Amino acid sequence: MSDTRIKSTSINTPSRTQAYTVEQNVEQPATNPPARPAAPRTTRPSTKTAAGFAALAAIGPATWGTTYVTTTELLPPDRPLLAAALRALPAGLILLALTRRLPSGDWWWKAAVLGILNFGAFFPLLFFGAYHLPGGVASTISAVMPLLVAGFGIGVLKVRPTRRTLLAGLVGVAGVALLVLRGSATVDLAGIAAMLTATTLMALAVVLSKRWGRPEGTSLLALTGWQLTAGGLVLAPIALTAEGLPDHFTGANVAGYTYLGIIGTALAYALWFRGIERLPASSVSFLGLTNPVVATLAGLVILGQTLTVWQVAGLVLVLGSVVLGQARRQAPRA
Repeated sequence: MSDTRIKSTSINTPSRTQAYTVEQNVEQPATNPPARPAAPRTTRPSTKTAAGFAALAAIGPATWGTTYVTTTELLPPDRPLLAAALRALPAGLILLALTRRLPSGDWWWKAAVLGILNFGAFFPLLFFGAYHLPGGVASTISAVMPLLVAGFGIGVLKVRPTRRTLLAGLVGVAGVALLVLRGSATVDLAGIAAMLTATTLMALAVVLSKRWGRPEGTSLLALTGWQLTAGGLVLAPIALTAEGLPDHFTGANVAGYTYLGIIGTALAYALWFRGIERLPASSVSFLGLTNPVVATLAGLVILGQTLTVWQVAGLVLVLGSVVLGQARRQAPRA
């Protein structure tokens, strides 16, 4: 659901009688053409409430930041597409079973589009980029998502980005580059294209989710289940054909897939979609920058890595970008 802005319109009142009539909200039999019905007014949350929505939504990308550590430490090697399929499809089917609700009307194709953008196409491109690029380069490319959301917002949501949003987006890219980029990073054009396409698809999914909202009477868990199932149905045959199943699953494998499916996917995306619903699209997109921050901190705590002075500076810039990128409470100028 996009933010609704209602402009105040001045009404010519050539006489006191007409002015009094307008104040009493009585329709005038004037010669002016009838005004269009006003769009429904969107209630703006208080600063405290918006901060709460943002904190919950940030759990999603923060959880995604643990995916690398979980994959390397718990999952079988060289099966990224299988990991993606097992993240999406089982979680989607579980949510469908719990909510017992299927799409209706045009939500069949809308859920399919969002499912492909968020999972079916995004995951394969993401893993392809991750395998062909150093992690720092991949994370830096993905950090342009707030700028892409701002661009899509102009055409889809009819919302022009503010200078503050654009500045925050540039600061975020610079911060992520300092945080994760290494001097020895190599460039692979195919990997860059894949990662940039994946980031673009996710940015488009954010804007379309904001535009379409969710069907009346449908829970966020049901909407999440529709998308996960649609994306998982696309991923499963690709993963089985390209990679196949391992000979056996260890207890660590099962624990890793369970964590990624339930916590890192079903719960994380439900909170992410809730943030898209309650907050401006640009604000939500900046929360995605918590992903590389958590990934770096996870490597610091779990893998025993260390931070350089430049990485600390990058961390500060990223956090500053997230705060700067949150929309102000007051209504923007027309």
